[in-house]
Amino acid sequence: MLFRSAEVKAAAIRAKRDLETSINQSKNYEAKAIQLVQKAERGEISIEDADRLATDVLSRKESVDLDIARNQNDVNTFDKNVAQLDANVMKLRSTIAKYDNEVKTLKARARVSEATKKLNKSLSQVDSSGTISMLERMKDKVAQDEALAEAYGDIAGSPTSVDDEIDSVLAGSSGGSDALAALKARMKSN
Repeated sequence: MLFRSAEVKAAAIRAKRDLETSINQSKNYEAKAIQLVQKAERGEISIEDADRLATDVLSRKESVDLDIARNQNDVNTFDKNVAQLDANVMKLRSTIAKYDNEVKTLKARARVSEATKKLNKSLSQVDSSGTISMLERMKDKVAQDEALAEAYGDIAGSPTSVDDEIDSVLAGSSGGSDALAALKARMKSN
């Protein structure tokens, strides 16, 4: 389409140049005919020679004037064709731009759709009961770790030597040993 437009524009330029050349040639022939008649009036050439040559020049001018009319028609036709092709090119560019934007929109929609599909697929594969049991296992593990940490804390706070342990037993109240004795008695009776 663009190549065809360039060809038509080139033909229009060539037709305009031909028209300008023909117009200049017509003016030149008319000027020569006038000069011939003036030379005859001044007596520089015979009236018969001037008339004969002027008639020949005017005949050529008429032929060129026909070329001018034809060239003017060609220029008008090419100008119309160029205008029509330019309108078609603009319409085509507009259509291409519209489709280009549509392609960009479709690509974006396709990416969003693909991401949504992947997300929904991932969500559909998540087992709610499996997730809940996993959370319960994590809670149990955390409770065990906390209990172990507390036990380590108690061990760290307990007496570290035998002497410290003996002192602690001796310093303890008798209420604690009475409770132990009562517990042992109950156990024997059962």
